[in-house]
Amino acid sequence: MTETDSSSTGDKPAASSENWERGVLEKLARSALEEQRRARHWGIFFKMLTFIYLFVILFLALGLIGGKETPLPGRHTAVVEVNGVIMPDSEASAERVNAGLKAAFKNSDTVGVVLRMNSPGGSPVQAGQINQEIKRLRALHPKIPVYAVIEDICASGGYYVAAAADRIYVDQASIVGSIGVLIDGFGFTGTMDKLGVERRLITAGESKGFLDPFSPLNPAQREYAQKMLGEVHQQFISVVKQGRGTRLKESPELFSGLVWTGARSVELGLADGVGSVDYVAREVLKAETIVDYTTRESVVERFARRFGATMAQALVKAFAAPRLQ
Repeated sequence: MTETDSSSTGDKPAASSENWERGVLEKLARSALEEQRRARHWGIFFKMLTFIYLFVILFLALGLIGGKETPLPGRHTAVVEVNGVIMPDSEASAERVNAGLKAAFKNSDTVGVVLRMNSPGGSPVQAGQINQEIKRLRALHPKIPVYAVIEDICASGGYYVAAAADRIYVDQASIVGSIGVLIDGFGFTGTMDKLGVERRLITAGESKGFLDPFSPLNPAQREYAQKMLGEVHQQFISVVKQGRGTRLKESPELFSGLVWTGARSVELGLADGVGSVDYVAREVLKAETIVDYTTRESVVERFARRFGATMAQALVKAFAAPRLQ
């Protein structure tokens, strides 16, 4: 009887211990499940927040939100920027600059149009298209003058554009000029010889490998390239002479490709005086209110341009396109 009682009382602590362990495990399991559930809820919340953010950015980029135009303030000076290298798909492409010019001239409250120039040059084709569009719009709207204001630099293709303006204003320290054309590239024949690399170029057409960087420079091709550059250079000179007229001073270096300070450019007749955008708006046009008509890139366009910029520039280099730089 005593043994039976002893064994039965010995089982109670063991059962109690098992129940306690089971309870702890259940609590731990419930805590883990609750923690997972909370983490899953927060994960869903942050994913939704990210999705909403990207959704808003996309709609802003496409102009579907906040697309209401701000009413213009009456009589004003219109500004269109020519900023950076003038080339297709850039901020200073003919498509973008001309779109801004058209919008500026279209508004009946525009007193005058100011080109804010900050460009080292670029494509002669793009610069020529902007130059021609300025002349066309001036002919359609003879009462609206066009002034170019050069800030840091207006060289080569940039000056090609500015030459179409009625007047050109500079800062004394601006860089102006570089009326010339170039084709640049590299020759790798010596390096290939040292490395023991053989160039195998097969063409249909004797000049199809024109200025190939991996072949020796052909004298006939060099002469042809020089003639082609000379032709584009003469077109450039003609545009400058037509735009500046008798204001140009006779100088053998004027069309040599040199650049000058803003102060010197006024002496040479490449510019008319010293002045900023605010100065032209206030003192020349008598319309202090300035409205920017520059066509801006959307977020999507900016991303696409940056993504493809390196590839596009490599292709331009590869084909040795002439540039006003």
